[in-house]
Amino acid sequence: MTHIVNLHMKCVIWWMQQECVFSVYVKTGSVLKAGTDSRISLTLGDAAGRSVQVPDLEGWGLMGPGYDYYERSNLDIFSGRGPCIGAPLCSLNLTSDGLGAHHGWYCDYVEVTSTGPHKDCSQTIFYVDQWLAADASPYQLTALLNGCKQHTTAPEIARTGHFVVGNHLGSASQ
Repeated sequence: MTHIVNLHMKCVIWWMQQECVFSVYVKTGSVLKAGTDSRISLTLGDAAGRSVQVPDLEGWGLMGPGYDYYERSNLDIFSGRGPCIGAPLCSLNLTSDGLGAHHGWYCDYVEVTSTGPHKDCSQTIFYVDQWLAADASPYQLTALLNGCKQHTTAPEIARTGHFVVGNHLGSASQ
């Protein structure tokens, strides 16, 4: 019996060592009615097609009990564990369920830092600059950003410290 328990513990430790920590920073726009009460989910992907899904990002929230996420001009912070995938993270699927009293949401950007056992830290900034709303252009509840085919070199990432996807010249909501 002791042998089975030891084997089980080794499997649990091995499995935990295969997980990475993802820190996610979400900036809501400053335009009127930019905030939302909808549920937000995201999927992060790498160039090999592997992904990490977070069905309810608020569940990873670090802002404390009773905090109102995704409000106008807020920078919200989230953290959670998921399977380690390749670096840099290069694709983002950001989705609103479109429900609630304030269903439209303007997202400026999503910044993600990931690291894990025997992995270098990776940072990607996804400039969303878009409404996730059925009643505002582009009339979609999902924003898809894919920079996996960008020709960003490792030295360029090393120089800037992060991988950038989308227009980083300035936000449309400012």
